Amino acid sequence: MMVLELAIWGAWLPLIFGYLPGLHFTPGQQSLILNAFPVAAIIGLFFSNEFADRNFAAEKVLAVSHFVGGLAILGCGFVTTFWPFFLLMLVHCLLYVPTLSITNSIAFANVKDPQKEFGLIRMGGTIGWIAVAWPFTFILVDWAAVHQANSQGLVAWFGTVFASGLQGEALQAATRWTYVVSGTISLVLAAFSLTLPHTPPKKKAEGAAENLAWLEAIRLLKHPFVLVLWIVTFVDSFVLNAYFNWTGTFLATPQSAGGVGIPGNWIMPVMSIGQVAEILTMAVLGMTLKKLGWRMTMIIGTLGHVVRFAVYSYFPQSWQLIVAVQILHGICYAFFFATVYIFVDAYFPKDVRASAQGLFNVMVLGIGVLVANTICPHLIQETYTQGGLTDFKHLFLVPCYAGLFAMLLLAFAFHPPKSAEATGGAAGAGH
Repeated sequence: MMVLELAIWGAWLPLIFGYLPGLHFTPGQQSLILNAFPVAAIIGLFFSNEFADRNFAAEKVLAVSHFVGGLAILGCGFVTTFWPFFLLMLVHCLLYVPTLSITNSIAFANVKDPQKEFGLIRMGGTIGWIAVAWPFTFILVDWAAVHQANSQGLVAWFGTVFASGLQGEALQAATRWTYVVSGTISLVLAAFSLTLPHTPPKKKAEGAAENLAWLEAIRLLKHPFVLVLWIVTFVDSFVLNAYFNWTGTFLATPQSAGGVGIPGNWIMPVMSIGQVAEILTMAVLGMTLKKLGWRMTMIIGTLGHVVRFAVYSYFPQSWQLIVAVQILHGICYAFFFATVYIFVDAYFPKDVRASAQGLFNVMVLGIGVLVANTICPHLIQETYTQGGLTDFKHLFLVPCYAGLFAMLLLAFAFHPPKSAEATGGAAGAGH
């Protein structure tokens, strides 16, 4: 389930930020398309997550969502004008985004020890993201140049293929295959969802004041430690999505123009290095939580962003270092975002956990992404670009300082209780 779930997203996300300008969409139109995803995360809190918590079996919601959403994202590969592309992306996101928290809920409902087991299960999503990236090393290739080279021997042939990435308009046209791949995977998961363990809706907890699960989840923000974590999650989400907005363009930009100069067919594989590291980080997440506790684990996760963007800013010409620093993505995701999901499962009441996951997804996939996708196209295409050259150094200092703020806020203001009794959740296991 997790392999297919994250492969859907990983297929189209890395290259969309360079694809939309090539369709001659304005920065404002690009923001509208990109913001379909975070808007869906916000809407999902009030509808799809509520259904999964209180009305319908989670695996059935998953099947319907991926069938209709898969058809929509598949259509994005065949349209090049704004309104059709925007509407198809909106339909896809409205149905796909809530499934990210619903799959978490299905996993948590069917394991005995979430702190020990969820990291390994969520690792499947990381594997899916990686697996869908590497085939594009061959899809986004200038095959005419490969044939013309007439390389002798298998090793030489592979060398020519890897060095013959598409560029310019050819790369732009071939990027539509990312949506075809994404839609196909979504349809496969729609069928597979019907084989998942039955995860029925939860009844309202005895004594709960409201029947709306999302309202019960929102009320938990009255606890200072929950509110602080919610704010930090917003900042860290903005920082993460600045990475996704700008890294592909940064990697593809020639060194003479201030970028890294990586061939087009290698952009997705290079960015997937972070997911490879994420597998290793997820494997030790449970042990790390038990040894370091919630706060220190999350601080390390936010620190990874600070270091990565500092390297982007001050060492853009060192492609080896830029590639190597992608490893920090694993620490950034597992030690913060995955830890947040586990924290929510430990501290929130059972009957609202899907909505509690959705509450934090409002920041992880909603408001944080909304702010990033609204600001980032303007910053990279207008504010920090003069005469066709982008000032990557000062551009990347924006998320670098934002990540530093999030880290300090965690260090000085996040103080969860030793047990989850304060919120009515399960027994806490961090400190």
